[in-house]
Amino acid sequence: MKLAALSLTEFANTIAGETPTPGGGSVAAYAGALAASLTVMVARLTLGREKYRDAWERMEAVIREAEPLSERLLGLLNEDAEAYNQVIAAFGLPNETETEKTARRAAVQNAFRNATRVPLETLKIVTELAAFTASVVEQGNANCITDAGTAVYLIRTAAHAAADNVRINLGSVSDRAFADRCAGEMASFLDQADAVVRRLEERIVSVLAQ
Repeated sequence: MKLAALSLTEFANTIAGETPTPGGGSVAAYAGALAASLTVMVARLTLGREKYRDAWERMEAVIREAEPLSERLLGLLNEDAEAYNQVIAAFGLPNETETEKTARRAAVQNAFRNATRVPLETLKIVTELAAFTASVVEQGNANCITDAGTAVYLIRTAAHAAADNVRINLGSVSDRAFADRCAGEMASFLDQADAVVRRLEERIVSVLAQ
């Protein structure tokens, strides 16, 4: 089932179902995709407005770069659900003989590593997106400040939700080199995203106060 192809109602109902997937990781990716879409929308509503002529070139770059990020994040909806389904499947493998136990342990570890990579990729892309969202907040059409602001808040939600999914999966990974590397990347991406969000929140408040 392609989650991104579902209607909004179908997607919400699927999340509310009795299975653990799709869950928070998929929702984090979707929040990021919505942030990217709002960012592109504000860029488009800035282009052609003479008042913002100096920002047109940057807005064109935002559209060109942010649209593929939205597409990639939509793809991660399914990847996140599939990754956790692999974890469930690994735990369901035979576990009687020593050979079976060894194979099961390897499958479980591989599944948890993959379940870590997917939300880490979500976090990485959302952090990259933050720079483009910053452009529309700081240089874009001021009439769209609440749309740009919504993108900012979605980035914060997506980043922290993805980071939490990285953390919970890393807790089950026995490969410490892999775990340490992922934890370091996660902390770096999250710090970057949070720094941009804090700066943009100040800008949003300032524009709305005018």
